[in-house]
Amino acid sequence: MKITKDMNIIEVVQRYPDTMMVFMYAGMGCFGCHAAQFETIEEGALAHGIDADKLIEALNEVVEASDEADSELAGVAAK
Repeated sequence: MKITKDMNIIEVVQRYPDTMMVFMYAGMGCFGCHAAQFETIEEGALAHGIDADKLIEALNEVVEASDEADSELAGVAAK
């Protein structure tokens, strides 16, 4: 699944926990903030002065790497 600017921040973090580090590195570490419950990635990025397109790119890179690692691990799982 590709992450888009119109997706909710908390939903993305819940679905892809590895993305939390990207948000935090970008300066968006306010997951306890009420706004994060309903705010889109684009809205959060704008509120923090972050380039939303670059943030989306970084988030998708993390998700892609995680998906690749999961696929590789599936091949070595005990049967």
